[in-house]
Amino acid sequence: MRYVKLPSENFGEFFNFLQRLGPTYGPVKEGKTHHFREVKGVSEMDLNYTRTMLPPKKFFVRPRERLFRLENGWWKEEDGERPFVLFGVHACDIHGLKILDKVYLSDPVDPYYSKRRQNAFIVGISCMPDEYCFCKSLGTHFAMDGFDLFLHELPDGWLVRIGSVRGHEVAWENEKLFEEVTDEDLRHFKEFEEKRAKAFQKELPQEGLADMLDLAYNSPVWKKYAEKCLACGNCNMVCPTCRCYEVCDRWVDAYSSVRERRYDSCFMESHGIVAGGHNFRPTRLDRFRHRYYCKSYFDPSSGFNCVGCGRCDEFCPAKIEHVKVLEEVRGSLR
Repeated sequence: MRYVKLPSENFGEFFNFLQRLGPTYGPVKEGKTHHFREVKGVSEMDLNYTRTMLPPKKFFVRPRERLFRLENGWWKEEDGERPFVLFGVHACDIHGLKILDKVYLSDPVDPYYSKRRQNAFIVGISCMPDEYCFCKSLGTHFAMDGFDLFLHELPDGWLVRIGSVRGHEVAWENEKLFEEVTDEDLRHFKEFEEKRAKAFQKELPQEGLADMLDLAYNSPVWKKYAEKCLACGNCNMVCPTCRCYEVCDRWVDAYSSVRERRYDSCFMESHGIVAGGHNFRPTRLDRFRHRYYCKSYFDPSSGFNCVGCGRCDEFCPAKIEHVKVLEEVRGSLR
């Protein structure tokens, strides 16, 4: 990996160059929450954010999208995919995209997701955790790949890690904007990372977590929290690794229709209905417990299906805390 420094005074010019690659989306504060929106200048972004409500996943698997439209008896595929820039993506969300890659880029490859991944130029950025973050426990607080450029804030600029061929091309094309990294820059980088590591307030012990859940399937803790849960599906909607969707045809009139793909949630009662009308997760308890088993499933090649971003905690209207539930389940084992 190559490392260069972007001085503060060159940041604006660097950002302007990125906009030539395509529409640029960055974190924008709206009310009390942040969202990735298209931006035209650095001043529109809040780079000190902790998390957006919807993760960058929304650019690759859209909450609702048209796949085809029926016109005059023929299905026509929707098009219009173009290169774009995602600016200011945190490490946990980069790890979230890597988990989605294993789903959507495995056979059979999802053509919509694949095309958008190829079109995306991803610029990561360093962050400080808040009371909801537990990504350090899952090893997703630092990204070694999955981005084109990654920016770490320094007192007088940014230490830039270059993580792809396209990232190298952008750095070479803008060579006049970058400087060599000095020993002082490395010291500041190390100090920031040490400070950041100590700032995490929440921890999820992962040792034996998957086995613990197998042993605690009938724990009374599940029932306790299932009764508190509103089954609204908020946690699924904001999760960077949830990937369930449904496809349906929506008739516009007697002669035209659109085929849509949209997010689905395992908290919805209809999600578990199969042919014949059987529902293999008929109760709220079944659905609540299932989500924790899904997020805590361990894949040796990619780790857990949770990246510790804290969205499910912050945006849960019942104020259910993911780590607290797992801690109580672990404590219920005798």
